[in-house]
Amino acid sequence: MAGKSTGLRLGVKFRVLTDEQIEDIHLASLEILERTGIAIEHEEARELLRKHGCAVDGDRVRIPPGLVKQALASAPERVLLYNRKDEPAVDLGADRSYFGTGSDTPTYIDPYTGEMKPTSRDSVQTIARLCDALPNIDFVMSMGIARERPGTSSFVHQYAAMQEGTVKPIVFTAQGRKDIEPIRRIALAAAGGDEDLLRLHPRCLLYTEPISPLLITREALEMLLFCAETRLPVTFPSGIMCGGTAPVTLAGGLALGNAETLAGLTVLQLAGPGSPYVYGGNVSVMDMRTSIYTYASPEFHLAFAAFCDLGRHYKLPVWGLAGAADAKCPDLQAGAEAAYELLLARLSGNNLVHDVGYINSGLTASMEFIVLCDEIIEVTNRIAAGIEVSERTLALDVIDEIGPGGHFLAADHTVQNFRQHIWHPKLFERDSYEGWESRGGKDLLTKLNERVKEILETHQPEPLAEEATKKIAEILAEREALAE
Repeated sequence: MAGKSTGLRLGVKFRVLTDEQIEDIHLASLEILERTGIAIEHEEARELLRKHGCAVDGDRVRIPPGLVKQALASAPERVLLYNRKDEPAVDLGADRSYFGTGSDTPTYIDPYTGEMKPTSRDSVQTIARLCDALPNIDFVMSMGIARERPGTSSFVHQYAAMQEGTVKPIVFTAQGRKDIEPIRRIALAAAGGDEDLLRLHPRCLLYTEPISPLLITREALEMLLFCAETRLPVTFPSGIMCGGTAPVTLAGGLALGNAETLAGLTVLQLAGPGSPYVYGGNVSVMDMRTSIYTYASPEFHLAFAAFCDLGRHYKLPVWGLAGAADAKCPDLQAGAEAAYELLLARLSGNNLVHDVGYINSGLTASMEFIVLCDEIIEVTNRIAAGIEVSERTLALDVIDEIGPGGHFLAADHTVQNFRQHIWHPKLFERDSYEGWESRGGKDLLTKLNERVKEILETHQPEPLAEEATKKIAEILAEREALAE
């Protein structure tokens, strides 16, 4: 089973920025783009910006505020992704949250040996298949690198492996037009070759980034222009490290990151007005002792909450991150980091939340950790739903009927409502000590490992059509044949 969507609307909400702070950051970002400008390493994109009133000096482009305002008005407020069965699956907008894995980890933890191993095309497909079975994982990214494939054809093979492993929507990475074109052809083959269907019902979304501070590479711009041409949804968040590639202060990092993602939005909307775009930024901090980019720092997740506030102001769907640990294995630290990140992402209203299952500061994938996060996400669903106050839930007639000294265990009201109003865990332990001990006394990591193995040994995703499989094999062969 592909699982149900977790995109419920929020009953409980959290915000970190006041209206005045949102305006200050917005104006600061506009000043950065107009005063400092951004390096645009693509002649066609520079000419497009020059044509619309930007000052161009070599690679440096200065973007006037009016052009950014025009781009914000042009971008759609909602981005809808479909699954491989052409069913609406991820509805990005308002306060709905959807969760998925991260991308491009060089290593993973083998659930059968416990060893850290290099990722491969097979491990990408295996992790996608695991996610296909988890009810609270809504989309899949390439949790690994097809390192055995030549050059950047690895990106194309990773996409094909995910397409084989899951029916869920896919968020993918690529390096330039040479990769994104065959990736979209694979998506088209999986859609039965129906070009109009793929435009109207996209099943995938591109994730690419600027280089902080203030540089957009030729490859990233090639892909933004391709997305404008094909109406392929895209997110273009900054990848900032405060204290390294941005000011050490979060406010400075937010202003810079916001400027970078707004620059990407402006290019996209000038090239294709109305093109679907997911706004946001990855604004983390450098650990000053190790120079490591932190994934679980509180500052990182405050910044994501701030981007949610900015995104609501701009009326755009928002990119997010949670369920990623700096811990080196799926231990107590990893669980604690995942819990506060996932809850904050949910309560902030982050729409497209990636990197579920990262450990080791984004370098390692853990299938047990993905399953743990799946359970935690279900807890956040319950918390975010809040408390329903109605005639039925106040239950005054039942209270009056039971009266002093009675109990509600056998009441019809309890039988009719307990499943809806009391969350029950699948893996977390609530039994008595004696009950737990009688069932083997297994700790949580043991249960997570057993669940991973159970899924891998029993779950098979809905297969691709035979014709699609043949076409994808041809596309992969063509891509490998290209000189890098």
